[in-house]
Amino acid sequence: MEKPTQIYGIRAVIEAINANETIDKVFIQKGLKGDLFKELEALLRKNGINVAYVPIEKLNRLTKGNHQGVITNISPISFYTIENLVEEVLSKKKTPLFLLLDQLSDVRNFGAIIRTAECTGVDGIIIQKKGAAPVTADTIKTSAGAAFKVPIARVDHIKDAVFYLQASGISITAATEKTNNTIYDVSFKEPCAIIMGAEDKGVSPSVIKAADQVAKLPLLGEIESLNVSVACAVFLYEVVRQRRV
Repeated sequence: MEKPTQIYGIRAVIEAINANETIDKVFIQKGLKGDLFKELEALLRKNGINVAYVPIEKLNRLTKGNHQGVITNISPISFYTIENLVEEVLSKKKTPLFLLLDQLSDVRNFGAIIRTAECTGVDGIIIQKKGAAPVTADTIKTSAGAAFKVPIARVDHIKDAVFYLQASGISITAATEKTNNTIYDVSFKEPCAIIMGAEDKGVSPSVIKAADQVAKLPLLGEIESLNVSVACAVFLYEVVRQRRV
């Protein structure tokens, strides 16, 4: 199984960015200074790469090498642009199914969702560049390798994906508990996309507003919500059920 490549050192990270490697987040030691560090910061801002400023103890736990105050991982997969993903899928299928993840942050939930997406015939997953769970070794492991099979695209904001998909003739359904509609009230037989939200906050209000419709899972017990990966599986298998009828 392919694993992300860890790189460390200011110059090495700069070279990785300049080589257009896929980098999800860079960990930087708090208080780091110097001209080379300023060059790195400028590159990170220019490319919109996530940055976490952390104590040196955190970096020491991440690697045994001479990290020089900077560590990152190169993603084991290549990401699509939304334009390339949608164009490629629509050229092959009349009723595609896309999955949008609105700032899902847990890598194991992400991996479990990718695995279910592959099993249910999802044509592409779309995530946000900032605030989304990265594709790590844990993601790959939890996905049982499905992360190498399901195309994943990244956008600046999930709403960008919503508007682009709608313009491409794809109906958007957002998962939220704040509705009376259940998944059994919604038709998934046409080209569609489902939005699942973050573990703690769900789908963002602005994203819900942009969606064509909303739906929830009927919960008959006392607990008010399901784990997002489980909820996502139920949504996706409802799509499968409807399209088999």
